[in-house]
Amino acid sequence: MSAEIHIGTQGWNYDAWVGPFYPNGTRPSEFLTVYARAFDSVEVDSTFYASPAATTIRSWVDRTPKRFLFSLKLPQEITHEQRLRDVTGASQLFFERVRELGDKLGPVLVQMGPDFQPGELPALVDFIGRVPRDLRIAIEFRHRGWISEGVLALLKEHNIALVLSDGRWIPRKLMLSLAARPTADFAYIRWMGPNRDLVDYTRVQVDRSREVDLWSDAIQDLSEKVSQVYGYVANTFSGHSPATARDLQERLGLTPVDPDLLGEQMSLF
Repeated sequence: MSAEIHIGTQGWNYDAWVGPFYPNGTRPSEFLTVYARAFDSVEVDSTFYASPAATTIRSWVDRTPKRFLFSLKLPQEITHEQRLRDVTGASQLFFERVRELGDKLGPVLVQMGPDFQPGELPALVDFIGRVPRDLRIAIEFRHRGWISEGVLALLKEHNIALVLSDGRWIPRKLMLSLAARPTADFAYIRWMGPNRDLVDYTRVQVDRSREVDLWSDAIQDLSEKVSQVYGYVANTFSGHSPATARDLQERLGLTPVDPDLLGEQMSLF
């Protein structure tokens, strides 16, 4: 594989991971530091609810090693409330703020709701025209109608990645097929699961080995077409996302970190 592969989870701040992933006794203030010993990237969900404060960003930078990457969700104020029209300038404020991550800034995830339908194409076109060219942008559609030749061409023209999402909105078979034709020089994958019934995040409860194999094969092919691949697992995919992320790492020829060693490595930060 020629691309850089970054596999992680959607979020890190889960008390339920203490024991099965974080060493017993790990405090919430230490979660990110310990997480960064196992994975080199994370998708930040909290930015969906509000732009991060500058002090928060500095804290993230200070608690992670060099070359660690944060992928940040665009706030719902822009995606769900203003539906990309951004009449308040919130997107520019967000973009300026996240640049403070410097080299640790990964892609910005634009997660649209299933009620955002192709009839709102003008809003999408206008938004894409306002996106800063120095940032990597990935957009997730949750309505099947957006998967069209015209939309794929639009994203490719602007080097915006179509998010490949394994969830309940768009069939996995279609998402896997789209991995063969990336719309940007990087790829962004999210493993969500078919529903949100899983609420116990302490252990794997659903066998996803078949899906892991399918996506690993797709990533191996995709890595010959892009320079970076970012992939993030939700707890709702199998029940305990760190375990699934480690399975993906192993399947892709990466070197997973044994959770039993995380406590020993904390002193190295």
